[in-house]
Amino acid sequence: DGTYSFEDRFDADDLGNDEMVLRTSITVSGDEITLDFSGNPPQVRAGLNMVWTALLATSYYGVKIVVDPTILPNAGMYRPIHVTADSGTILNCDEPAAINSRTQTAQRVVDLILGAFAQAVPDRVIGACTGANTSITFSGVDPRLGQYYSYLETIGGGFGARATKDGLDGVQTHITNTSNLPVESLEVEYPLLVERYELVPDSGGPGTWRGGMGIRRDVRVLDHEAAFRGSTSRRLSAPWGLFGGLDGGKAEIRIDGERADPSTRGQFLLQPGQVASVITAGSGGYGSPKERDRDQVAADLKDGKITDEVAWEIY
Repeated sequence: DGTYSFEDRFDADDLGNDEMVLRTSITVSGDEITLDFSGNPPQVRAGLNMVWTALLATSYYGVKIVVDPTILPNAGMYRPIHVTADSGTILNCDEPAAINSRTQTAQRVVDLILGAFAQAVPDRVIGACTGANTSITFSGVDPRLGQYYSYLETIGGGFGARATKDGLDGVQTHITNTSNLPVESLEVEYPLLVERYELVPDSGGPGTWRGGMGIRRDVRVLDHEAAFRGSTSRRLSAPWGLFGGLDGGKAEIRIDGERADPSTRGQFLLQPGQVASVITAGSGGYGSPKERDRDQVAADLKDGKITDEVAWEIY
């Protein structure tokens, strides 16, 4: 039994350069658990607001993965879980409110829950994940057909390290489970060329167990003007590590190799030949990097998951 609190900074492309602090306080009393989300920021004009049912579903998920991931979702599991939140806030908005990008916020609510539970059951939690359901959209007129097109895809990131294993590289995390679009299909279907699709070295937070790595995807626009929209999170605040584990790499958006300022809100008009790069956040490490097995460090270095600099200076 006890009360465990945690807070984290939240940034998203819809907020530009602004950040806010999200918080929770979890009380365990006998066989009852109460998640208190009081004191969170007011709802915003951007589509990041969560409706009450979204907060409930995310809270149930967060408790379930800590208590027993094998439990089938059912009313008996939900009954001892209690959730409270102020109305009119970003975690429990009032109508009318924009909610289309609420998944970004929900991802961070899971991180809050795990951060709080780390104080009670450290062996059952993980470092912060990529913290977003990163999406990219290209739209324009296909010069091959003279027809309008719109290409939308979500891109995975790092899954946090745990007490016994490294995190997973380049996956969808927590409440999102979308798949990637194969490069070959994309290039046949759209006037776009994928120039890079790779894991990002050093993006997994160093630790006894390394955090999962983020993904980089570079897309060149061919022979036409295209509107590009990149929506992600953790461009300003890195995914945190636990118990001496270090932060994972931050997300980035680049245009022709130049880092785009978050004030752009991820929206660009690309000319023929320009390249948009989306780099998703990695995830947090678990435990001190100095305790990592030397063979694992050597294997990561050989596989290109870490650089010489990180191997020597951190590990």
